[in-house]
Amino acid sequence: MPPLGIFHKPKKEDEKPEMPPSENAENTENKGKEENIEKTYLKAMPLRDLSDLEGIKNEVKNGNILILRITPLASKNIEDVKSAVNELYEFAESIGGDIARLGEERIVICPQNVRIWREKTPVTSEPVPTAA
Repeated sequence: MPPLGIFHKPKKEDEKPEMPPSENAENTENKGKEENIEKTYLKAMPLRDLSDLEGIKNEVKNGNILILRITPLASKNIEDVKSAVNELYEFAESIGGDIARLGEERIVICPQNVRIWREKTPVTSEPVPTAA
């Protein structure tokens, strides 16, 4: 199946992802309607080191939604992954945001005005299979 032409070639592991400019400027199309329109970005980025956490928190505080790939950090130290996820969970709760796991390799963290939809599953008496 040929590519649709809307996807970009993935970057190499060591390349830093491009960051769109902050959108705090006035939107010229809506001048007069609202003084300042801020955009929310959905950003995908790797979590390579615990030092990345401050930047991640700042992005979420600025209203952006982040999808974090935790594999780069997990390949170095699984304890650091646990520590990072716990810190991000506490951060999300403290700002009224939301955080959830997306499969084995990713987590999503959202600002205060965004909620992650979770399918509610009925409670059964059968044991639930685990990944352990």
